[in-house]
Amino acid sequence: MGETVHRPLPGSACEALEAFLGRWAGTTHWESTAWGPARSADTEIIFSPAAAGRAVTQSYRHTDADGTRSEGHGVFTTDPDHPETLWYHVNSLGLPPEAPARANMEGDTLTVERRSDRGTARHTFRVDDGELTHTAGLRLGSASDFTTLMTTVCRRVAEDAAVPA
Repeated sequence: MGETVHRPLPGSACEALEAFLGRWAGTTHWESTAWGPARSADTEIIFSPAAAGRAVTQSYRHTDADGTRSEGHGVFTTDPDHPETLWYHVNSLGLPPEAPARANMEGDTLTVERRSDRGTARHTFRVDDGELTHTAGLRLGSASDFTTLMTTVCRRVAEDAAVPA
């Protein structure tokens, strides 16, 4: 069998997120907040084409120094009527699925904003010089600025490379 050739469909999430596709490994650092102390964890992120190239799945795993793991999974799709708009569907921390969050690409940066009655969480993803950086910030209540809570920096790794368990 030959290698699968990836050709994203024009206007698809797979085409928009092509730079992110693959397996990444690195470190996530959380800032000290009211929810907990500053900490770091080994991180693995995988972006994969799905739904015949019309969607992209995102899976991530954080492994703390004590071996505690947390995982999450999401799916990016495009809006069929507005291909420049991406939707992010996520089910995290065992909670019921939330409504999709709006996402978009501006230049080389993917931004996802998840809103709730308490505030807005903003996630940005960017690949620059072979490095994937994911930052998460939070804006609570009537605050005008986002406070950075988390920064992940990863490098692409081979699909079969060992990643810390």
